Amino acid sequence: MRIKYKGINMKKVITYGTYDLFHEGHYNLLKRAKDLGDYLIVGVTSGDFDKNRGKLNVRDSLMTRIKHVEETGFADEIVIEEYFGQKIDDIKKYDVDIFTVGSDWKGHFDYLNEYCEVIYLDRTKGISSTDIRNTNTIKLGCYGVESVTTRFLEESKYVSGINIDAIYVDNESDCFNQLKEQYDFKVYKHQQEFYDVIDAVYIVVEPKYQFQAIMNALKHKKHVLVEFPILVTDEQLQEIIELADANNCVFMEGLKTAYTPAFGKLIALAKSGIIGNILSVDANFTQILGKQLGEQIRLVDGGSVHALASYPFLACVKLLGLDYKNIQFFSRDDNGIDMFTKMLISYEKAVATSNVAISGKSEGNMVISGDKGYIYVPAPWWKTEYFEVRFEDINMNRKYFYKFDGEGLRYEISEFIQCILNHKNSILLTIEEIRTITNMINQFNVANKVTF
Repeated sequence: MRIKYKGINMKKVITYGTYDLFHEGHYNLLKRAKDLGDYLIVGVTSGDFDKNRGKLNVRDSLMTRIKHVEETGFADEIVIEEYFGQKIDDIKKYDVDIFTVGSDWKGHFDYLNEYCEVIYLDRTKGISSTDIRNTNTIKLGCYGVESVTTRFLEESKYVSGINIDAIYVDNESDCFNQLKEQYDFKVYKHQQEFYDVIDAVYIVVEPKYQFQAIMNALKHKKHVLVEFPILVTDEQLQEIIELADANNCVFMEGLKTAYTPAFGKLIALAKSGIIGNILSVDANFTQILGKQLGEQIRLVDGGSVHALASYPFLACVKLLGLDYKNIQFFSRDDNGIDMFTKMLISYEKAVATSNVAISGKSEGNMVISGDKGYIYVPAPWWKTEYFEVRFEDINMNRKYFYKFDGEGLRYEISEFIQCILNHKNSILLTIEEIRTITNMINQFNVANKVTF
């Protein structure tokens, strides 16, 4: 279709892209798109949309990417692409004649022929954002091998800018032997050789080795991602934080929920005042000890609190803050291991409760209560992808859906890489939040527990 603009028939063209790390290929593609018509509309993907479609490695901010498109002078109008299906809506809304995109998407958008002409443009050979990202690839090594390492390696495939081909082990366990059959990596048994070939390290070891492993990595000036839970003393954690800061190293805990898109949206919405003042947080994490938890229990001493409490504590500090007043534990003890523990955390104007268990079951949901309404997150809440905001008037209720890919590890890996590249610690799980969660866990070791 054509429309008249100042008496002239005008052909409208629309194209979409992320335009990350803007380069010559982007410029050429936009120039050829402009040449197809008289008026070019450029859709730039939002950060949330990129994450929802599995693109976790975008470096530039949305505003930076828009600015780069504007500076070419080819775009007559720029729109933000925020959801699946928007292309059809935009084509109708703007009376578009031609949809165009790079030839690497050939055939993918043929369904749009029902609404306008579809043209695939050849890309500039030898240039891509992925290639540019990979010129600064982070070399990451795995310190220790457990079953979670396999999932970590699988999820890392979805994040560009990272290369994992070095493993440090001091003994070859069954997990290690199985992993060696699946992946091509070099095994190191001397730490110096291992640290000589990497930029960052993912640490998963038993608690008695955790502090020393983290400190050794930081002394070698390597960025550290340590699998949860961090089971060190408050004094040891302070040493870790000070050394990381002194050596300009990123230090992160692999508490994956903190880095997932839906959990971040949940926290922001809850703290926006939509349910009024938050009065209580109830979040459970219980399982019957089996294959799924076997690996985690082997890595921790003390049972349910050490193995699982990091998750409900995460919800507490995110929703209620760092300044808790008191914490109480009510545990079912079996030969020195808490098989089930109920936790009560009090704040000045709110309270939180949680059941954690390695031998017991509770509904694994989360309820955030406010004085105007509440938020319900169904089980398993720590893999948040859907939640509801509920009110006295059910007509006001709202449902929210977000994508949760894989095991969620890809989100923490992506955040780790971004933090390294940006030379700053994560804002999704801050050092102070890690400190508070660690302190909460340590309270279990010193507080007067009620056992039954």
